[in-house]
Amino acid sequence: MPRLSIIIVSYNSKGDLEACLESVMQSPPPVDSEIVVVDNASADGTAACVRERWPDVRLIDAGGNLGFARANNLGIRQTVGELVLLLNPDTIVPPGAIDALVAELDGRPDVAVAGPRIVDGRGRAELSFGSMMSPLAELRQKVLVAGSDRDVAPLRSLVERMTRRTRLVDWVTGACLLIRRSELEAVGLLDERFFMYAEDVDLCASVRARGRGVLFAAGVQIVHLRGRSVASAPGPTEQAYRRSQVAFYQKHHPGWARLLGVYLKIRGRAADRSNIP
Repeated sequence: MPRLSIIIVSYNSKGDLEACLESVMQSPPPVDSEIVVVDNASADGTAACVRERWPDVRLIDAGGNLGFARANNLGIRQTVGELVLLLNPDTIVPPGAIDALVAELDGRPDVAVAGPRIVDGRGRAELSFGSMMSPLAELRQKVLVAGSDRDVAPLRSLVERMTRRTRLVDWVTGACLLIRRSELEAVGLLDERFFMYAEDVDLCASVRARGRGVLFAAGVQIVHLRGRSVASAPGPTEQAYRRSQVAFYQKHHPGWARLLGVYLKIRGRAADRSNIP
């Protein structure tokens, strides 16, 4: 019986998924593991590609675009590993990275979730963790991320330093998130009201509410080719973020939720809730 279940949710990301699976399969973790791809009804031949090239990878046809949280839950329910790794299809996993992340979690009984240091295709650090989502925390995160992406030297240097120290944090990104299955089940898996975005912050908040830690493991590194979905569909991506943002504030910061709604309406960015899955 596999100890580790690796779950990858894919939606029209065939090229990225191929590179991701190649990186994992070239240096498979020595821990007994299973790899599951949950395909959200991709129209780019993803399912056929997985069946043809990776017969040992289990493919689950979601039957439609379920979004990130619901599709991951589908995969979680159909796997058995005591550890679950949520992995984005646009990641490249270097040899030994998964083993090292598992070792970090095994070495910390107080920790339920672990996430690695993440870099982009040029090796630049991504700010893949942060403080609990709030108006001030969101502003700070956006300033650091935007400044780093634009090569503003002081901000890029700050992000680089921040990502070089292992520490307990409020959340780590769902692009590569390792969690104990017992903790996942205790919090009811991922909250499916989040179609895309904020589900990782919400999951980590639920875990921390149980007195369990979330660890940013600076000594483990993977590559994340982020931003491709945003570039290909900026409108829907923006709407998905706004819907998740509003849902998150309604759940965790109800006092701020109404003010957020007013702010977004004034700026013409109110979330379109007519087509929420």
